[in-house]
Amino acid sequence: MGLKAHWFQHAPFEGLGSIGEWLSGKGARVSSTCFFERPVLPDPDDLELLIIMGGPMSVNEEDSYPWLKEEKKLIARAIHRGTAVLGICLGAQLIASALGARVRRNDFAEIGWFPVESVDAGATGDLDGILPHTLEVFHWHGETFDLPQGSRHLARSEACGNQAFAFEDRVLALQFHLETTHASALALVESCRDDLVPGRFVQTEETILGTPDQFRRINVVMSSVLDRLTDSR
Repeated sequence: MGLKAHWFQHAPFEGLGSIGEWLSGKGARVSSTCFFERPVLPDPDDLELLIIMGGPMSVNEEDSYPWLKEEKKLIARAIHRGTAVLGICLGAQLIASALGARVRRNDFAEIGWFPVESVDAGATGDLDGILPHTLEVFHWHGETFDLPQGSRHLARSEACGNQAFAFEDRVLALQFHLETTHASALALVESCRDDLVPGRFVQTEETILGTPDQFRRINVVMSSVLDRLTDSR
């Protein structure tokens, strides 16, 4: 039987990107929750991998998006039962919040292609070294997270100090995007063009849409990260 995976979608224009191809290649049994429709949450005891994607809302907007409370509770349950969990952008912030850390406005909006560098904390956990030392990745965020207690800081960028963390060698939170394809970048540009207010770390549409090689490079790393995260499942 293939890997049993479930993913959370928060906006119709933010799908799985290259993760979908990776899941297909693994013969995974995939289900999903679409929070912008009628959210039906899975049984966390029945999952091997939970993937939490991005979205335009803040984890702090529970009054506007009341399903955020139940989503965070389920994420916490999945983490504490030992499920492999990957959070991307909003998904990473939701993991941080579920683990009791603060999510807050970042000093800068960071939108486009900017490098992240790995943080060598001298640890020897299974997820340490999961990211290249430096890598130009795709960003689209205005908020960031504090590091949850017991987590390990994995990456930073010039605009944002906390770009990634690991928790108990089966939970990975990435503020940036490795799964983005040209099609998913185009969907973001078309749906969130109002975010493109000129700033130090906000690029033009032309630069954001990048080149095929840029997307291929990060998608290869995304596959490698998923392999490592699910290796022991």
